[in-house]
This record gives sequence, C-alpha cells and structure tokens, in this order.
Amino acid sequence: MKRDFFFKWIVSLVLMVLISCASKKNNIEKIADNDIPPKLIFLNYSISKDENNKKNIQFVSKIVADGKLKTNSSKYMETGRVGDLKCSQLTKDSVEVASIIIKNPLSKNIEFVNDSLIFENKKVDLEKTYFSIRLQLHSKTVFIAIKELTDSLQNSHTLIINKIN
Repeated sequence: MKRDFFFKWIVSLVLMVLISCASKKNNIEKIADNDIPPKLIFLNYSISKDENNKKNIQFVSKIVADGKLKTNSSKYMETGRVGDLKCSQLTKDSVEVASIIIKNPLSKNIEFVNDSLIFENKKVDLEKTYFSIRLQLHSKTVFIAIKELTDSLQNSHTLIINKIN
C-alpha cells in the first residue's frame, strides 16, 4: 500500500512539473500569428532627378497578395553605397520592422559587344525611370518609407512615405 501511494505521488509530482514548465503565452502568440496568411506586396515607383541631382519619387501602384518570398533571393543588397535607396517597413509608431537596400535605379550598367566583338561595360546615368519592389509584408507594417543613402555610414534622408492600408 505504501508502495502504491509512493508511485502515485511521484507520477503526480512529475505531471505538475511538466505542466508548470509549459509556456502558454508563446503558444497563444504562435497560434495567432499562424492564423494570418503571409502576404507579399509589390510596389511600383517613378524616380527622377532634377538639375541639382535631387531625387524625386512618385508612387505609381501597389499590389498586395497572399504568398511568401523565396528565401534565397539575392535581388537586394546587404549594404548600400551613396545614392542607393533604403526601403523600410514601418509600424504605426514609425518603428522600422524590416528594410532592404536597392541599388540606385538611376544608375545603370550596360554590357555590350564592341566592334572588336569584346564585351564592354558602360555606366549610364538616367534622368527618369521606373522601378519595382517586392517585399514580404510584415504583419505590423502600416507605412513604407524610401530613403536615399547620403554617406558611407548609411545615413539617409526620406524621399517618400506611403500608407499601406
């Protein structure tokens, strides 16, 4: 009888330890996040520069769709250079939740074959062009901001901010 009581007591103790160690808060948050399907956003902009080389951006269109970006996408750079653009996803309180660096769309490198049938590269600076951005839309994103990198320390100034919803 003592043995039976001791066995029940050990089983009860182990169950209480297992139940008390379980984290209920994280489980609830994960379930809530999993209920929202992942979204992609496609943004189209027009960019131009004036005679003082000041960049101006106009919003053209957006498309929001269900989906998930491929993880091995190397379209965007990790760090940028002066003149490149930084696209940031911002919360309602303007806190950055995600960002990407976009190579300067007004500066294009063109590869061509010369008269001697040798490949050459030429840098072409455009006055106006269009560019598109494809992003995994963060669930807390309310604004999209595009900034121009102004120095090698990644400092920037804002060119345009769009509300997503």
